[in-house]
Amino acid sequence: MTDTLFTPLQPDRSTLDRLHARLADEAHAAGMLDLAYATVDSPVGPLLLVSTEVGIVRVAFEREGHETVLSSLADSVSPRILRSPGRLSEAASQLDRYFAGELHRFDLPLDLRLVGGFRLEVIRHLVEIGYGRTESYTEVAMATGRPQAVRAVGTACGRNPLPVVVPCHRVVRSDGSFGGYLGGTEAKHTLLALERRAA
Repeated sequence: MTDTLFTPLQPDRSTLDRLHARLADEAHAAGMLDLAYATVDSPVGPLLLVSTEVGIVRVAFEREGHETVLSSLADSVSPRILRSPGRLSEAASQLDRYFAGELHRFDLPLDLRLVGGFRLEVIRHLVEIGYGRTESYTEVAMATGRPQAVRAVGTACGRNPLPVVVPCHRVVRSDGSFGGYLGGTEAKHTLLALERRAA
């Protein structure tokens, strides 16, 4: 009697992608996909996009650790999370157009559940800062009716869960220097330079 080695078939990448997409579609149809995510390439490195049924809830830079961000969202929002690029195709398309200098204002539904209180007021003001323009932390504090809250504005910008889409990169120090940025100083410089060229 001869022993026969059995080698299981390994599905190719396209088959795995199709199966994964089908799983994501079925989970979505069954109301079991609370968080969908995708990763897109950009001039500031890979960006993680995460969406709920309400809208985009998180945009994360690679330096934040995409796995860490997903783990945090699984704890704070829902563990029912799955890669689903189809659900984020419009967001990915708008980001592509933004980085190409063609889109000056995002038109995406946002889920702002990760911010509250004064931080939410700051986030709502940030989307009003025009493309290619900047405001100082002091100007943002004044615009929100809390002129003494300059440090709190800095904290709100530093904890913005939706960078690029909600343009905290447009907030600079009063002397024109960049200040901090979640994606790093180089990313902030890249975004502001892109907007200056395309404005």
